Amino acid sequence: MRICLIFHSTRSDNLGVGALTVSEIALLRDLAAKAGRALEITVLDWKDRRAPYVAGDDLRLIEVDGAFLKSPNGLLAEVKAADLVIDVGGGDSFADIYGANRLLKMFWMKFASHLARTPLVVAPQTVGPFSKRWARWLAGATLKRSALVAVRDERSQVALGELGYRGPSVLASDLALRLPYDAPQSRDDGPVRVGLNVSGLLMAGGYHGGNDFGMTLDYPALMARAIEWFKGQGAEVHLVPHVIVAEGPMVIEDDYRASAALAEAHGVSCAPAFASPSEAKSYIAGMDFFAGARMHACIAAFSSGVPVVPLAYSRKFEGLFGALGYAHTIDCTKADADAVMTALQDGFTNRAALAQEARAALARGLDRLSAYDAALLQLMEAL
Repeated sequence: MRICLIFHSTRSDNLGVGALTVSEIALLRDLAAKAGRALEITVLDWKDRRAPYVAGDDLRLIEVDGAFLKSPNGLLAEVKAADLVIDVGGGDSFADIYGANRLLKMFWMKFASHLARTPLVVAPQTVGPFSKRWARWLAGATLKRSALVAVRDERSQVALGELGYRGPSVLASDLALRLPYDAPQSRDDGPVRVGLNVSGLLMAGGYHGGNDFGMTLDYPALMARAIEWFKGQGAEVHLVPHVIVAEGPMVIEDDYRASAALAEAHGVSCAPAFASPSEAKSYIAGMDFFAGARMHACIAAFSSGVPVVPLAYSRKFEGLFGALGYAHTIDCTKADADAVMTALQDGFTNRAALAQEARAALARGLDRLSAYDAALLQLMEAL
């Protein structure tokens, strides 16, 4: 069985996208074994500079660039040769909040699958928001032509209807809940370890530096204030990057530089530039409390039993965590700095209760993911 993955990545500098890809590949291998089929997975991969963090004899990686997307022997040939195309949309890129260029590339890769008459699976992801009429029309058109549509929260399921999709959909959760990691050794003493994920993109004010995401607070000032407050509680503060861009045009997204600068200014620790999503999750699992603006850094904490306060800049956060009954997300596009600090302080003080809530919510998330497993297995067996 030949499966082509689009808008996944085995070497993305955004470890959240990598977490989805590692988890999806593990699931496909498991389902192929259940279906009694050999598997060949082709990942149309991004041209990031790091080494792939997943491998295997069943895996083929192809670098995607403009020429590949346009060539008849490139994208169209690959999706036509596949039995199934699966698109995870980078988790949250099926929306127009990240600009037209990314969205148009996504639409073309989806419609190439439709042109090739290869079944397209919309893997669990956030759908929307779409503010532009042309984007809403194209989104609805591709959804109607998809063989399987899965979302990771109820708000995205509502968005399907708003886009004109009337077919069946699977209400699942985030695939990265299953990302493997190394559990930390137990500790009975020492200071409380607080992990704080600092978004380099938010520190820069977004891609254009003009508060692109509509934050209602001064994000750099908030990070400095939070670090000092946790230090005042006697905590051992670790700044934890989750999007790590060494060089290139997307360096504005880099969390590592922003974290290293803050760590030096405030005399706290900076986590290393992780080589893989599992390495990052293993580090985060060693924290006693966590907060951050990268959703998959928060998912790494949540799914490894660490109490977490997600600092949201889009509705994807509340959609995911709220859907699982974990109500500790604070919306930084609505709350002021004082409200965010209150949420962080309350979460830190009540971290044992948050950890218990996270365990129960994680169980619900894993149960919801089983619905996607079943639907995908049924489709694979029918091919």
